[in-house]
Amino acid sequence: MTITIDTHDFISAAPKALRAECAGLTPAEFHDRYCGPIGPVRLGDWACAGLPQPTATYTATLEFAGRSRTVVSTGSPVAALTSALYDEGYPVEILQFHQRRTASGTATFVQCESNGRRGWGAALADDGPESTVRAMIAGINQLGG
Repeated sequence: MTITIDTHDFISAAPKALRAECAGLTPAEFHDRYCGPIGPVRLGDWACAGLPQPTATYTATLEFAGRSRTVVSTGSPVAALTSALYDEGYPVEILQFHQRRTASGTATFVQCESNGRRGWGAALADDGPESTVRAMIAGINQLGG
């Protein structure tokens, strides 16, 4: 599904620390740095069966440097994605997690740490679980995987 993004609304939903870090960036630069870094991890397909958390079943097809892996989780897609990332050699810890509903959708901002490096990932999606998974992938890719 395509979301119309109000970039001011999205960026203003970011936590204070991230807003300070990105001060002076244009909306396009913000998107390139925090939402769309190209890296070794990509989200292929995403589906939710059932009602949102805690009983929904989420299925994500992830691509790790050209290899595909399907992850299925009931309840928390964060736990499933974190486990899949570790299994594929991308240890990641979520240091900060911020999520807000905006006029454009659910905005999620995560500060990740992997192999001693820290960085933010951000995403906007129709629902919280998809936004979370996309922000985590953006974060790990920003760190270079």
